[in-house]
Amino acid sequence: MLEMADSTLGMKNYLSLLRPRQWVKNLFVLLPAFFVGRITDFSLLGRTLIAAVSLCALASAIYIVNDVRDREVDRWHPTKRNRPLAAGRVSVTGALVLAFFLCVGSLAAAWALGVSVAELFGFYLVLNLAYSFGLKQAPILDVFIVSAGYVIRIFVGGAVGDVKISMWIIIMTFLLALFITLGKRRDDVLILNEPGMKERKALDGYDLPFIDSAMMIMAAVNVVSYIMYTVSPEVIAKFHTNKLYLTTLFVLLGTLRYLQLTYVEKRSCCPTDILYEDRFIQLTLVGWILAFMVIIYWK
Repeated sequence: MLEMADSTLGMKNYLSLLRPRQWVKNLFVLLPAFFVGRITDFSLLGRTLIAAVSLCALASAIYIVNDVRDREVDRWHPTKRNRPLAAGRVSVTGALVLAFFLCVGSLAAAWALGVSVAELFGFYLVLNLAYSFGLKQAPILDVFIVSAGYVIRIFVGGAVGDVKISMWIIIMTFLLALFITLGKRRDDVLILNEPGMKERKALDGYDLPFIDSAMMIMAAVNVVSYIMYTVSPEVIAKFHTNKLYLTTLFVLLGTLRYLQLTYVEKRSCCPTDILYEDRFIQLTLVGWILAFMVIIYWK
């Protein structure tokens, strides 16, 4: 009985190592099909979901490598100290073996989806390994690399179904990712200011006034970009409607709520936790999806 309990605990530690709560980010691969009105194409949807699952495996492999690299620093962090490697509940060897098999399996699945998909997976892997092994120490560049990961997901979604990706989608995705990532950096700076805390060198290039200004710029530019997208002649002609601007209401609500969580409630530490736990954000996202679908799918 005791051995079974130990085995179950070990499996939970390895599952925690994969950071499954972060997998929701890979749903960005669905956006190209969604924005061209092909989300109901079940053949395309199936291939896209396979790509999303494969990206989850690749991302988990990268998380493991990152945790191996940062395990000593993470032991000083109030929440990261509970990660399996930082807490010593998983061996480095076991973690790296798991990362290897996840990486190989993910790249094999990407290759089966097409050469262009495999190339994007390879680029995503190289970029994130470069981030883990040094580029995360470069202020500003670090948030650009994290944000670029979201754009790569968009390109994967386009490559899977040979979907043409609008420049507006690329711009808005990158700006939104920058906005959210800066919010997380703000929380890191707040934690760094607590007595006895150690953090990575990149945070020396950030302070609250800089991050606050950058977040406000990203918020404003992203909202303006979205409005320009909804009223652009190209989009109106594609969807045969000029009503998409109405969905801006949900973009504004979501943006203001994230700013409120960041500045007032000071809980922008993990964007995915906000998505899972904040009812306001959840309702705003569902409202945006439904409004968009009603306008472009059921005109």
